[in-house]
Amino acid sequence: MGVYYFAILFIGVFLIFGAGLQAFKQGSFLKPGVVLYGIMGAALIGLSIFMFTPGSADIVAELLGLTNKPD
Repeated sequence: MGVYYFAILFIGVFLIFGAGLQAFKQGSFLKPGVVLYGIMGAALIGLSIFMFTPGSADIVAELLGLTNKPD
């Protein structure tokens, strides 16, 4: 599973660098594409860091309703 978390992390870093490069080319950080790439990159980096923390799998399983709760 850690391989997927690293993949998500690197995709997020790639999007952040892409947003910076796009902002440098266009001359503005406020273009919609730059902002969208930046937000998506930050969200993916945050998700991957969260998934690396201990106990995150239990939290996600509970949110998705994948736990067996006794009646």
